Amino acid sequence: MDVIGSIQEMQSLSNTLRQEGKRIAFVPTMGFLHDGHLSLMREAKKHADVLVTSIFVNPAQFGPSEDLDAYPRAMESDLAKSKEVGVDVVFTPTNDQIYPDGYETYVQLETLPNHLCGLSRPVFFKGITTVVTKLFNIIKPHVAVFGEKDFQQLAIIRRMVKDLNMDVEILGGTLIREADGLAMSSRNAYLTEPQRKEALRLSQSLDKVRDRVAQGETSVAALRTLAEKHLTECPMIQIDYISLCNPETLDEVETLTGPTLMALAVTMGATRLIDNRVLVP
Repeated sequence: MDVIGSIQEMQSLSNTLRQEGKRIAFVPTMGFLHDGHLSLMREAKKHADVLVTSIFVNPAQFGPSEDLDAYPRAMESDLAKSKEVGVDVVFTPTNDQIYPDGYETYVQLETLPNHLCGLSRPVFFKGITTVVTKLFNIIKPHVAVFGEKDFQQLAIIRRMVKDLNMDVEILGGTLIREADGLAMSSRNAYLTEPQRKEALRLSQSLDKVRDRVAQGETSVAALRTLAEKHLTECPMIQIDYISLCNPETLDEVETLTGPTLMALAVTMGATRLIDNRVLVP
């Protein structure tokens, strides 16, 4: 496994691989890898000859009061896990390479970011679409895999790639959960033991709503109330949003008439958690 920190070296390698007819798969990460990340890498390997992943904590997607400095980092462990899962190249650029002095170019969508997480994190998706565009230009992948846990991010990347005619196939990787149902996230490391136990209310709420839909309920108001009741029974949980929306446009719906995304975001102390499920009436 090669570890490359230079943009020029990464671009040169990608050019060589393409000239040799090799197919490149790419999984971008911010490191502190868990089984959710590794599942994306395993999926990506099925679609290419060479697997590249990046480890870069992207400052452009963090707001002024968010956890950039505290975001967990574990480069040595990340490299070991990447090698074990079969990654061929790990790209590890520095901040000043990605955003050098005088940097002023950003990529931003008009509508999709104005839903869900984008409402409370106004710079978040502009930072993501910008860094993903740059990474695509550097790594030149044929296919890239993004996790369905970050459903809005996946929808935005797909829209950006389509709108800008980027020559890269975007695949969604299944949301991976802990054995007790908690969606895997690097930020789970922030949770205290009592918070970790109560964080299960997110997946439990989704289960309760799924079961109610299976019984024939289609009223979004009723389903939202069911989830809200279960979440707010824990005083440690502060709800950011409970959304039931169209999986493509992310527009809110009033009645389930087809596949509907239910997405949750809460904070517990200083930790923000998200989860989702597609409901099928």
